[in-house]
Amino acid sequence: MNIEHLVAKYDSENQFAVISNSHSQILNTWETPIDTSAIDVSRIKNIVVSGLGGSAIGGDLIADFTNGELSIPYSVNRNYGLPKFVNSDSLVIASSYSGNTEETMSAAEEAVKRGSQVVAVTTGGKLEKFAKENNIPLFIMKGGLQPRYALYSNFFALLKVLQTLNLIEGQDKIVKNISNLIEAKSKEYQLDKSLPYNLAENLVGSIPIIYGVSGVTSTLAVRLKGEINENSKLHAFYNFLPEMNHNEIIGWETYDEAQFRTKVILFKDKSYHPQIQKRIEISKGLINKAGAEIIELESKEKALKSRLFDLIYLGDWISYYLALIRKQDPTEIDNIIFLKENLK
Repeated sequence: MNIEHLVAKYDSENQFAVISNSHSQILNTWETPIDTSAIDVSRIKNIVVSGLGGSAIGGDLIADFTNGELSIPYSVNRNYGLPKFVNSDSLVIASSYSGNTEETMSAAEEAVKRGSQVVAVTTGGKLEKFAKENNIPLFIMKGGLQPRYALYSNFFALLKVLQTLNLIEGQDKIVKNISNLIEAKSKEYQLDKSLPYNLAENLVGSIPIIYGVSGVTSTLAVRLKGEINENSKLHAFYNFLPEMNHNEIIGWETYDEAQFRTKVILFKDKSYHPQIQKRIEISKGLINKAGAEIIELESKEKALKSRLFDLIYLGDWISYYLALIRKQDPTEIDNIIFLKENLK
């Protein structure tokens, strides 16, 4: 069955078109202005992005993307409250695509109580209302998407906030390059038997274990795991090197495909520390010896920032095609909806 027929049969809300047009999110978001004049940059001693799910992964990616560029501590918060260190010297960026994420709203309210400077990134909802009532700088993204499909809006909104506050250097050139790259890959990945489709076919019948490297491709592993969960309706697990070399590597000593059939997805990058490169090769040998297949994903783009988005976009398509091949609707998130309704 070709792509067109699979989309028509299983993709109830045409997420195929959404993924295909991911590049349009980038420039549309980047060209959206935000007034941050209310923020006193000289007071900022740390930055906390507070969000969940698709609205938090962009915050994680900021850490890898700007690695070495931010001169103050940066972290991502996924909870109702905030770390104890958050105070009047903190910049809290409340990130909720829907604007109604209860954990993010709770954290934003707590930030205001502590006297933190706050910026809101959303499409509307309660967070927009809260921001206007409290004179909080507000970045309004284009709505209409499920949060995981809006990563490109969310990430580049966060990046734009940091650039507007002069907390990082200008990113205009690399943003344009990434937009062009994603647009080119979109045309390639829509074709029958494309790279992501073939990779998705190879994953059918397995539970993926995804490995990245801390501070470089760690967010890629987290993102792909979440996309496989939500789009493909399948369990997946992730870990990072070098950490997994200190614990999880032992689990491969007794790997039995009859008990747990897996395929390993390994993100590689030429920027890895030489010792990480050695660790990867040794780990690959042990995993192969255990009898598990390893699928290596690596981008050939020149700039690390482009390579990160190259691989994120590839992962989006892999999880999407894996859903269709497994006869699953990549839109449906019934368990999440059920959970939210029962929390009211």
